[in-house]
Amino acid sequence: MDLIAVLALGGTLAVREYLAGAMIALMLATDHALEAAARRRASHGPRALLEHAPRAARRRSVDEHRTSAARLDDGTELPARARRGPSGPSADPCDPCLRWSGRTKLGTNAPDDCRGDVMNQPVGHPPGQDADRAVLDCAHLVRRFGDRTAVDDVSLSIARGETYGLLGPNGAGKTTTIRMVCGLLRPDAGTVHVAGRPVDTKAGPAKQLIGFVPQDVALYPDLSVRENLRFFGRLYRLPRRRLEHRVDEVLDLIDLGSRAGDRVDSLSGGMRRRLNIGAGLVHAPTLLVLDEPTVGVDPQSRHAILNSVTRFGEEGMAVLYTTHYMEEAERLCDRVGIIDRGRLVAEGSPRELVALVAERDRVRLTAVGDLTRYTEACRRFTRVEGAARTGDHGDVVEVVVKDARSLLTDLLDLAHTLDVDIRSVEIDEPDLEAVFLHLTGTALRE
Repeated sequence: MDLIAVLALGGTLAVREYLAGAMIALMLATDHALEAAARRRASHGPRALLEHAPRAARRRSVDEHRTSAARLDDGTELPARARRGPSGPSADPCDPCLRWSGRTKLGTNAPDDCRGDVMNQPVGHPPGQDADRAVLDCAHLVRRFGDRTAVDDVSLSIARGETYGLLGPNGAGKTTTIRMVCGLLRPDAGTVHVAGRPVDTKAGPAKQLIGFVPQDVALYPDLSVRENLRFFGRLYRLPRRRLEHRVDEVLDLIDLGSRAGDRVDSLSGGMRRRLNIGAGLVHAPTLLVLDEPTVGVDPQSRHAILNSVTRFGEEGMAVLYTTHYMEEAERLCDRVGIIDRGRLVAEGSPRELVALVAERDRVRLTAVGDLTRYTEACRRFTRVEGAARTGDHGDVVEVVVKDARSLLTDLLDLAHTLDVDIRSVEIDEPDLEAVFLHLTGTALRE
């Protein structure tokens, strides 16, 4: 396992710092160009890597750059500006690694079988991919931590243009599952394929097709919005002209074009979240993985993020979206997998999952007219299981029905025929919260 994989998979902070320092020392000893790039970065931060480093140094210094929060082996502390890595609520050096760990190994030192056909193809469109083939195919994934099984025999697939929601409480195994999907964590059993290519913890062609957006914001606060997108695009070796085009496209997609020149540390929390998503999109991935991207954002920013995710699916991207918010899964996802205590307990479209509960919809019609006659007429519909007058003044007709949406037009037409004036209509339907309660015996836990 390479050093970057060890850093990404965890360990004590002291071990991470030691490994990071060892990596820096090794690179400095073997490449004079890298040494010059490191000196510039120490005095100017990541901007120097963007603007001044030689091409070879830029390619080979990416992994070293991610470990800039560490000390060298001799205890020398790097300058403060060089130490300041991507911003976020934690200083864990694992966080920024999650976005691109292992993928930059496709650079100058990559073996021939890891370059060539993928690197010479348009990014995000793997060569020879069948349009009908699942973009993501996970089979029987298992991951244990000591005696605890975090993921237990999870299988799922996602097609092109499909948004798949992985729904479950904190601690259910969502993040562990997506870390295996992205090749950041080796499964104890099972396989992951993206566009037919196997995914593992080593660098490989499949990782070039994945865009990962972690929970914690992993951005450089002293760079502008545009400079952050350029930086992450260069990690994927996008040609300059294509990179500038992609940056403009992503700025439009995340609605930050008017703030492109502003430093990240001047943005609101919601804008940083949107830029965090943009950094995972800049190389035009085939599969986008979002790990609870709306946690801790204001309602307006949350609405903007959800609208963006809807557009991703409409434009043909496969999206794996993890959340513990029922309403997000119902709004965004073509299919939902409910995971609890490491097991995938149900899977299907939101409507299919709701049908498992076998509860009925309730339609409440507030109206004026001969409601007794209208109520009796409603009972004659074969799909109506009950109808009654309710309300403080008897001005509400409540109808119990299976699939209210398909019958609503008939109920309104009947009211018009009987000269009943409908003032308002309310429909109560079973939701994914009811499904989760039915399948697990407990409410969704935060």
